[in-house]
Amino acid sequence: MVIGGGPVGEVAAERAARGGLRVALVEHERFGGECSYWACIPSKALLRPGNLLAAAKRVPGVPVGDAVDPAKVFARRDWFTGKGDDTGQVKWAEGVGIAPIRGHGRITGEREVTVDGGDVLTARHAVIVATGSVPRTPSIPGLDTISPWGSREATSAEAVPRRLGVLGGGVVGVEMAQAFATLGAEVHLIISGARPLPRLPDFAGDAVVAGLREAGVIVHTGSGLDSVSAVDGGKELALKGGDRLIVDELLVATGRGPATGGLGVETLGLEAGAPLKTDDNGRVSAVDGDWLFAVGDVTGRAPLTHQGKYAARTTGDAVAAQAAGKSVDSAAWSAHSATADHHAIPQVVFTDPEVASVGLAGPEEGKPHRVVDIDIAVAGSSLHADGYAGKARIVVDTERGVLVGATFVGQDVSELLHSATIAIVGEVPLSRLWHAVPSFPTISEVWLRLLEAYGL
Repeated sequence: MVIGGGPVGEVAAERAARGGLRVALVEHERFGGECSYWACIPSKALLRPGNLLAAAKRVPGVPVGDAVDPAKVFARRDWFTGKGDDTGQVKWAEGVGIAPIRGHGRITGEREVTVDGGDVLTARHAVIVATGSVPRTPSIPGLDTISPWGSREATSAEAVPRRLGVLGGGVVGVEMAQAFATLGAEVHLIISGARPLPRLPDFAGDAVVAGLREAGVIVHTGSGLDSVSAVDGGKELALKGGDRLIVDELLVATGRGPATGGLGVETLGLEAGAPLKTDDNGRVSAVDGDWLFAVGDVTGRAPLTHQGKYAARTTGDAVAAQAAGKSVDSAAWSAHSATADHHAIPQVVFTDPEVASVGLAGPEEGKPHRVVDIDIAVAGSSLHADGYAGKARIVVDTERGVLVGATFVGQDVSELLHSATIAIVGEVPLSRLWHAVPSFPTISEVWLRLLEAYGL
């Protein structure tokens, strides 16, 4: 039984079914989950037109206008999300042998899940939790009186607010600030630090701020909200430091936490709201009996859709193997272990410029790490856009001579990321990577320049 019918739960259910198990998939909202209807897909659909317009303006001779058409952007987003119709996902589940069950599933005993009205389901082999994450709401006086936006309201908006405040300098904050600025809103981004994306190298946050300002976003650094209140004509934001703003909507994008509330984990001696900590096979470590597994954001390991689907494949296969009486391989990099969570988690921030990173963002203290930073200034980038500005970083384990981290910032750098991920996961020696010749003239030439800068 799988609780949570988003992309991660769907993959876990499919892998278990492929392994010969009868599988029930329980979902209380929409099959397809957060990513499909309120997160990854609609947010990128909102961002892409503005990024494409900015890119076109950087190449002389391309006939472009001055703005995107919000109505057409929203219509294209709605095509991707199906306006919330999950019929296709339900049919897909049934087509691969999964029984979709609509309702809120709560763990009420060992291998036992009670759904909404009292239907009690018992799993013969295992329960896999894939309930994802929920927004964290900060404690700000007045916030509960103004009906703020969360990421769902932002990505499903039917109109562009004239003035939008965005609180938070993480991925959701910067992406939605840029999307709505290009759609025509006056956007104020409010962040507590000197730059957004604090877990990435400083040059990444600085480049994103520059891109946001170029798009018209007003960035308030070193700030926050003391209070908010409803006033005639909108919502008043009292910023730390004394400034005040009037906006029509406020998007609160201050992070997410594991969705374990209401799941019944207390019956197992676990804490609601805390992540379900697992081993690399997906087994919940604090629960005896080898029956409870968890994958995706709910584990707190690597809260990204693609990483959750990766863990769902390994865990679904592990559950199927265990049920068939076969050995579950716990060795690193085996088919049943989500080892990459510890070494190579790729992520793209789809702003303009893009930020693409995998592995370490910088050296670890006491480790034999060397950092190489260069500008992305090759023939391919120059052809890609006039005035192309970008940076690249690699982090190298000098004892083993392998890559352990990479960060790229610039227009269209997301397509550079998988090559870095392969190099890290495969532990490709830099001396061998030197022989992976990049095509000319592409932005991938930056790999040659990075290795030259390293000293090969």
